[in-house]
Amino acid sequence: MKKPNTPQLSLRVPEPSGRPGDAPDFSHLRFDPAGAVDRPDVATTPYEMRDHAFKLVRVLDDDGKAVGPWDPKLDPETLRKGLKAMILTRAFDDRMHRAHRQGKTSFYMKCTGEEAIAVAQGMILGREDMGFPTYRQQGLLISRGYPLVEMMNQIYSNAADPIKGRQLPIMYSSKEYGFFTISGNLGTQVPQAVGWAMASAYKGDDKIAISWIGDGATAEGDFHNALTFAAVYRAPVILNVVNNQWAISSFMGIAGGLETTFASKAIGYGLPALRVDGNDFLAVWAATKWAEERARTNQGATVIELFTYRGAPHSTSDDPSRYRPGDEHEKWPLGDPVERLKQHLIALGEWSDDQQAEAEKDAVDQVRAAGKESEAIGTLGQSRPSVKTMFEEVYATEDWRLIEQRREVGV
Repeated sequence: MKKPNTPQLSLRVPEPSGRPGDAPDFSHLRFDPAGAVDRPDVATTPYEMRDHAFKLVRVLDDDGKAVGPWDPKLDPETLRKGLKAMILTRAFDDRMHRAHRQGKTSFYMKCTGEEAIAVAQGMILGREDMGFPTYRQQGLLISRGYPLVEMMNQIYSNAADPIKGRQLPIMYSSKEYGFFTISGNLGTQVPQAVGWAMASAYKGDDKIAISWIGDGATAEGDFHNALTFAAVYRAPVILNVVNNQWAISSFMGIAGGLETTFASKAIGYGLPALRVDGNDFLAVWAATKWAEERARTNQGATVIELFTYRGAPHSTSDDPSRYRPGDEHEKWPLGDPVERLKQHLIALGEWSDDQQAEAEKDAVDQVRAAGKESEAIGTLGQSRPSVKTMFEEVYATEDWRLIEQRREVGV
């Protein structure tokens, strides 16, 4: 029975700033000017730097100039390498998305607008360090020179699929390239990364781990369990939260993004946190280097919120026009990561529009050549790994059941 003189309770359901048909509205966002956020020493305690969980580290200003204490002062060749890797990643995405529409694969996920994150971080950390990605870090492999043909073979699940048809398309795996097998279960990679880092420290090794998780998956228990272990055992790991504003059909507010920043979730666990412009290649680089130094000097984990925007559909199974303004990505106030790095290089006198056009053409040519080679092996349903592979690499010694099953299928 309702008590007298008490208000009626109501359930609050967060709503995004725009729905289909609305004009994009980002007036609620507040960004620190480029170069305004201070850079603490890597030995700073999490308590002393807790305000960084609410600021936004930015390096590139509106004129394409690098400003402020976070400027990593990268040489032009490194910048060009990063730009070309982002361009190639975008060209790869475009072709594979079309391949899905042509019925050549059952599934694909683009990372449009998020390329600076995986590319910069993939260039910083070595292959001997282990990355525990989610499904928009294809730039990690591409920036490290992983063969595009191998990526396509995995997507097509053809006879040359390096994972032998055991994973959904885009769920790559390569120990040699520091790329832990992607899991379709959200959040699992974060405790795995922390555990791997703990093992490295326990063995007295010098390798660190890095993981990525989307804003929505921070609501999973695995994320919070991982933060507890990372803090208690001072694990040498970088924990990235890629806040790209949207899950498959719900916006970041459903996971608590309106109440506070995702970076601030680290404060309750006694971990340092940085909030970074994820569309600023230089800012991503600088923050990651900061966290890397902290991890390698036994000062433990860092949580980095990478503030970005998912420009493409969540996947080929998604239609974002059903839940957000159609041109919202074009109006994103932090711009496009490829265009911003391009303008920075031009401002330095180290790039031009002609070189950009040439790099884009070269990327398309690379992807086209890889596509022809992979599709000659076969696309979805045209060829597949040998049936016998499903009996292999599971048990060290086959028991009588597997032997009998092999015999039944004739392999």
